[in-house]
Amino acid sequence: MKINFTNIVITSFILSGLFLGNLAQSDTTKPLKSKSEFYFKMKSIEKGRFLVKKLGCNDCHTAGYLQSKGNVPENKWLTGDTIGWRGPLGTSYGSNLRLLINAFKEEEWIKMAKTLESRPPMPHPILNAMNNEDLQAIYWFIRYLGPSGKPVPAFEPHG
Repeated sequence: MKINFTNIVITSFILSGLFLGNLAQSDTTKPLKSKSEFYFKMKSIEKGRFLVKKLGCNDCHTAGYLQSKGNVPENKWLTGDTIGWRGPLGTSYGSNLRLLINAFKEEEWIKMAKTLESRPPMPHPILNAMNNEDLQAIYWFIRYLGPSGKPVPAFEPHG
């Protein structure tokens, strides 16, 4: 069998195309249905960012946020903290909301936020009283940030 240069080039081209094609990951993101949906999501994300800042979510759920007077890059926000808050019930840790939110659909997040009862210092009554639009905005902002970081330590009961 005679192998010529053209056959080697064509075979190499085909194999490299197959190899690179296998490296590409399929995109499972659902496309937005319209421009108005895109603008609605972006508006929700901006509102969610505003609410997260004003409600003080970063104070407990972002490592180093209080110590640096808020000077933490946004890509580090809401990844939890290993510094515990000790109270009469034990020690609580600000959970990694970016990992937590990934487990919820929007409707599930809203229902959970409206019924949440947690340990101090989490001000769950504030979440419970929020309207659906604000909870939706917080949800989309955290989803926009994407999953990041590691789970925080579990609650440690007093004793």
